[in-house]
Amino acid sequence: MTNPNLDRLQPYPFQRLAQLIREIIPPPSKPPLALSIGEPKHATPNFIVETLVSHLHGLATYPTTRGIAGFREAIAAWLTQRFHLPTGAADPERHILPVNGTREALFAIAHCVIDSSRAPLVVMPNPFYQIYEGAALLAGAQPYYINCTAENRFIPDYRAVPQQVWQRCQLLYLCSPGNPTGAVLDLETLAALIELAQRFDFIIAADECYSEIYLDESNPPPGLLQAAIHIGLDDFRRCLVFHSLSKRSNGPGLRSGFVAGDAHLIEQFLRYRTYHGCAMPPATQAASMAAWNDERHVIENRHRYREKFAAVLEILGSEISCSLPKASFYLWPETPIPDTDFAQQLYQRENILTLPGRFLAREAHGTNPGEQRIRLALVAPLEECVEAAWRIKNFVNAL
Repeated sequence: MTNPNLDRLQPYPFQRLAQLIREIIPPPSKPPLALSIGEPKHATPNFIVETLVSHLHGLATYPTTRGIAGFREAIAAWLTQRFHLPTGAADPERHILPVNGTREALFAIAHCVIDSSRAPLVVMPNPFYQIYEGAALLAGAQPYYINCTAENRFIPDYRAVPQQVWQRCQLLYLCSPGNPTGAVLDLETLAALIELAQRFDFIIAADECYSEIYLDESNPPPGLLQAAIHIGLDDFRRCLVFHSLSKRSNGPGLRSGFVAGDAHLIEQFLRYRTYHGCAMPPATQAASMAAWNDERHVIENRHRYREKFAAVLEILGSEISCSLPKASFYLWPETPIPDTDFAQQLYQRENILTLPGRFLAREAHGTNPGEQRIRLALVAPLEECVEAAWRIKNFVNAL
């Protein structure tokens, strides 16, 4: 016997990519270049690694699910500074909970808050991070997709969502900055969604893991808690944000993040996670505390991504329809041929792995908004991204 909802899960995008290219032999004369996976390749800062190593003596102690006070205090201080929260608005004791990366927390929150007996809907952008869909299905809910297209600047048109959808909605997943589009929800949109959540009694789970990779140093993306304060909702009711060190601090292997917001929801999530058995190891907490207390490495990280965007877009130029995103480390270009054909042929001719856009989206409202697009993750070193851009340009010219 297994959970029947497991049969509702679709293959993960990278499984589909492996199937797509399984019979292709790329040219051995061209070194492989991977732009398919959003895994940062910049080195994890030394001070984070050194802090981790120097605290390994703590392995003899069981960690608590809530985490050490100093860690939560560092997170609260960072949230307050980054999102212009009033002093004391983010209480380390009530509003913050460490998690082992945002992926598992974004998945688990659905199981903590969804009542499957009420025919629930989980609203999400389309394309999307597939964890949202899997979490909804395994929690006994039905996903409702809002298409993100060039016509709406890749921002979901929440105003077009029927009222009956909001009435059945129990959980709204946001992703801002967006994966794969890099689009950013403005403060007014976030505020309007918070007001909808209060009116229709649903919870907002805001995936903000790309919030620290933005291109305009003077204009960081706003956050959900910032919007809550903006409209006077100082208890963050029905609002949760999810942050990670994977992208911000190039620490995907650290598996460290946090969830913050509504104190009641945090307490319920803590209860759930205590049974789940997913406390963060003490050494990881120490290294994470050091990371959240430092901004210099994050500023340098953004600088390196800006360099790559500028170099790649200068090479691709008008060869492929592609615009500079506001944030994230992805490009989301249109393809002159179907996206799956583009990915196959690019791999076959140039030994470059990219991710077809349709693998990141679903057919909804008569269209798949990922078709005719590919996701390019500019995570490799600058030299490799430049080499990939030249190969893509040559490939497109040869089509």
